[in-house]
Amino acid sequence: MTVPHNNDAWRKSSRSARETNCVEVSLRSGARVRDTKDRDGGTLQVPFAAWQAFTSHLREQ
Repeated sequence: MTVPHNNDAWRKSSRSARETNCVEVSLRSGARVRDTKDRDGGTLQVPFAAWQAFTSHLREQ
């Protein structure tokens, strides 16, 4: 489900640097991910436990 959430605290990926493919994450009420270049374009929302599993897997790589 994609829904704009403009009042959340968003963090830009530390890996984004000056690249054009950047994402931001809000961890309020689960995890929401959005495109930095299209902040009003909606979000991808996942349960917080799924986000934790995803990021843990990335750290193991």
